[in-house]
Amino acid sequence: MASHLLRADGSSDADHLLAADLARRAGDLLMTLRDGPLEGAALGDTGDRASHDLLVSALSAARPGDGLLSEEDDPGVDRRGIERTWIVDPLDGTREFRERPRTDWAVHVALSIGGVACVGAVALPAQGRVLTTATPPPPPPPPGSIPRLVVSRTRPPAFSDLLREELGGELVPMGSAGAKAMSVVLGDADVYAHAGGMYEWDSAAPVAVAAAAGLHVSRLDGTPLAYNQANPWLPDLLICAPLLADRVIELCKGY
Repeated sequence: MASHLLRADGSSDADHLLAADLARRAGDLLMTLRDGPLEGAALGDTGDRASHDLLVSALSAARPGDGLLSEEDDPGVDRRGIERTWIVDPLDGTREFRERPRTDWAVHVALSIGGVACVGAVALPAQGRVLTTATPPPPPPPPGSIPRLVVSRTRPPAFSDLLREELGGELVPMGSAGAKAMSVVLGDADVYAHAGGMYEWDSAAPVAVAAAAGLHVSRLDGTPLAYNQANPWLPDLLICAPLLADRVIELCKGY
């Protein structure tokens, strides 16, 4: 039986295992739907709703006293009075999910305690992976001589070329936020710097997993990320190898 003894951050082993199990289960459900007859928008909409229903039902039963924020819910709900709030993205990268056989989409399950995303699981179902704080991934190898900067394949930040030039790196286009963040965790990229805004559910689970793997996580200006806010909008995000953090933060000033 999973331990319910609290860690220093207020989480328990059971919380971490629950996040991992639910991300895996939602990912399995999405893969089953993806292997079926639905196409295009119908596939994406069905996947979003089915994964949301699974996660919300399971979390409501397992943690009835906790708060819950899902991409499919009303983002204006004020949860600030709830110390423990689960933040989930049932299907991160709906576009990529619809485009068989792309693998750069994800499921996010996170728990914020006191505004800190300290529990997280990111399933990459089409890759057969679940990365989780229950068993934190090992730190990725140090960056090579040509740092790899993972960027949106459709909306790369305006400063992407600046970072590439100043770091002497290369850009690696990719789909969902979770897939991009986990590429840094897995050592397939070295920097994920995002501007232009996102929501808490886009980054909470990836940030928890990346931090557990020993990576730098922050806003672009280096300040800490805060979750379970009244407005779930987050302006920017940085996940990168610790050796590159100071330089990237310096280069991102003004964005």
